[in-house]
Amino acid sequence: MFPKLARTSRIAACFSTIITLISLATMAQSPSAASSDLSGMFTFLRDGEFVQLTVEDGQLSGFISRFGDTDSDKGQFIDQFFENTSLQGQHLYFKTKTVHAVWYEFDGTLQSVAGKQKGEEGYRVLNGRLTMHKTDAEGREQASERTVMFQSFPDLQHMRK
Repeated sequence: MFPKLARTSRIAACFSTIITLISLATMAQSPSAASSDLSGMFTFLRDGEFVQLTVEDGQLSGFISRFGDTDSDKGQFIDQFFENTSLQGQHLYFKTKTVHAVWYEFDGTLQSVAGKQKGEEGYRVLNGRLTMHKTDAEGREQASERTVMFQSFPDLQHMRK
């Protein structure tokens, strides 16, 4: 009778181990699924400009698409891709590549807005500090900093019906 009890205990231990492994695998996927929810398009400084965030495998990438301000690029669209990024939970940082002696840094958080549905315009907001850096013809850097809030564009794929 005891050998049958020992066999039942081994089966129960195996079953318990399998359940534990499945639970751990599910928990390991959850942060990735949550961080992919950070991807999207957000307003930028002026109408028609935007920030695109993409999170894949926990890594942040993206770019700013903006209008040029200098005499040589006034009114032209300029895409400035992220050069350095950091993503830790809801906190994110990015620095763009320099284009026409201008680059940006953002340091802030990405938050969901209470009362808004996923996919709805303004469902998520980027809150933080944006610094615009410019280098003049003599190589001197000027920096201007401001507090910003960029709202998410609507995402029709995630709108609830």
